[in-house]
Amino acid sequence: MAHPVRVLIADDSARAREGLRALFATWPELAVVGEAANGQEAVRLVAEQRPDIVLMDVHMPVLDGLQATRRIKQQWPGVAVVLLTMYTLEHSQALDAGAEALVLKGGPPERLLAALGIDVGVQ
Repeated sequence: MAHPVRVLIADDSARAREGLRALFATWPELAVVGEAANGQEAVRLVAEQRPDIVLMDVHMPVLDGLQATRRIKQQWPGVAVVLLTMYTLEHSQALDAGAEALVLKGGPPERLLAALGIDVGVQ
């Protein structure tokens, strides 16, 4: 098996981070390498942990997910960013910031896993 995809979770909700961590723990293809409660922490952790993918909430304190995505993509263009949101209207903003995908919160886990590159057909 190839090395697992290294994922950084950035969401201001501890409950959301916990739920995502629990979901990812069921997939050996994923390894959570860090968690951030705001965009500024996410940028710092990307520098420290060098994840393959950052799963980032759009709306966070200190530095929002769109601004954090722009900083990450400027400094580490090879790091993929998947933004999470409750609002479909933010799709163009997500792409303008450099995100690879925008996934709606509360949607099916398969959609999120597919955005992370996980084949959800077989577990």
